Amino acid sequence: MAVAGTTFDYETSLAACAAGDRKALRALYDREARWLMGVALRIVRDRPVAEEVLQDAFLQIWRSAATFDASRGSGRGWIYTVVRHRALQEVRKSGHNATLAVEDIDNLADHRQLADDAPDMDAGELERCLELLEPQKRECIIQAFVEGYTHEQIAKRLDAPLGTIKSWVRRGLVSLKECLS
Repeated sequence: MAVAGTTFDYETSLAACAAGDRKALRALYDREARWLMGVALRIVRDRPVAEEVLQDAFLQIWRSAATFDASRGSGRGWIYTVVRHRALQEVRKSGHNATLAVEDIDNLADHRQLADDAPDMDAGELERCLELLEPQKRECIIQAFVEGYTHEQIAKRLDAPLGTIKSWVRRGLVSLKECLS
């Protein structure tokens, strides 16, 4: 688990994985599995299959960590790419069409980046701060981060303009960050 106030170093963790450090893989898993499960689930649309995809992707990350090249992109980006590719392979193998559009993947990445701006905290603090948010901002954040909906899907569900949803999510995250600081 991440220590409050520290920055996670994906590149160093991948290098440690390449050197056979199982704790580094566990640290990557603990840090990203929840988010990566969301990516896999949005693509394959089946929780047991998404769990298999995630397991296979982490095996691939373990085996291929030495192929990561920091000059071509970030460590976190590489990990997400491994999971996306593995999920898309599963969709192709099963003969189903992927229902996740490119902009949906971009929205998931946006959500993850915004979440990284918040400091590490415990669940109790987060719940307390969520309760302090305006109801529509809280609902948007929960739908985006807990339920895995994209901004567009939230807009449809709440019958609100897309720009409004994006604004509520951003403002809600800023408020959460202030509350948790």
